[in-house]
Amino acid sequence: MKARQRAAAFLLGVMADALLGDPPSVVHPVRAVGFAARVYEGVARGCYSPRGAGVAGALLFPISAGLVATAVEWKSQPRLGGRMVAAAGSLALASAQRTLMRRALEVADALDSGDLVEARRLLGYHLVSRATDDLDASEVAGAAIESVAENLGDGIAGPWLAFAVSGSGGAWAYRALNTLDSLWGYRTERYAEFGWAAARLDDLANLVPARVAALAICVAAQRRMNRGVEAFAMWRRDGALTDSPNAGQPMAAMAGALGVTLTKRGQYTLGTGLRPADASDIRSAVAVARGAAVVLAALCLSLIGLRGIR
Repeated sequence: MKARQRAAAFLLGVMADALLGDPPSVVHPVRAVGFAARVYEGVARGCYSPRGAGVAGALLFPISAGLVATAVEWKSQPRLGGRMVAAAGSLALASAQRTLMRRALEVADALDSGDLVEARRLLGYHLVSRATDDLDASEVAGAAIESVAENLGDGIAGPWLAFAVSGSGGAWAYRALNTLDSLWGYRTERYAEFGWAAARLDDLANLVPARVAALAICVAAQRRMNRGVEAFAMWRRDGALTDSPNAGQPMAAMAGALGVTLTKRGQYTLGTGLRPADASDIRSAVAVARGAAVVLAALCLSLIGLRGIR
């Protein structure tokens, strides 16, 4: 696909994701990846060592997903823009722009209505893996803000950059690896060995997207609220304080952009200032993230153009 067509496909995919969001989970390709990964785990654990089975799976699934996405694109009718439409649809399914923002705003709406129980439920069901039953309103708001920032990296910047560099195949190889990490990448007795490769490869794949997302947050914060310098300072100061080498990068930048402290009990404290007060801080984070997405889109289009020149 020529650079002009890939740029058009990128814009169509981004707009489709922004306007429509994810399809029902029952028909989303990620569900198929997750189902296949669970079946593989059950079979592979009985045949190989946990480390060996995990390494094989961490390579097999991203490669397979990338090949399938590429095949769908190339088997599409080249006339009438068929390949371009297929690539756009692939990108829209691989990213999660509208869904991420909508889920965060649902938590904000619950807090606004005074329904802390519902806010906790929505947060735990859609956005975070931590226990939420005993979080106060400020902690719920903070966790939602952290999720918006972190997922700006692995739910938006990651697939977009992969698409810009290597098309549909790259976007879906990235998304499959990210899905494996969400299933296997835990430091528990069950997954310490089996999930080791998925977690390490996901860390490697997100080294660039997480930092590009943090930089985009700084640019958006400067344009929206004249706090780009503060966002950049907190990113550089606190970005490495989380156990993950990547998650803290955009979260620290967002903490600086909003002028708040983001805390996970017993694990990290990012930024300076007061803890998030209420739903208004979640809405501010979503506004910054949307601005950052525009910056990311411009960067990806530039990368596509540069590849075309080469």
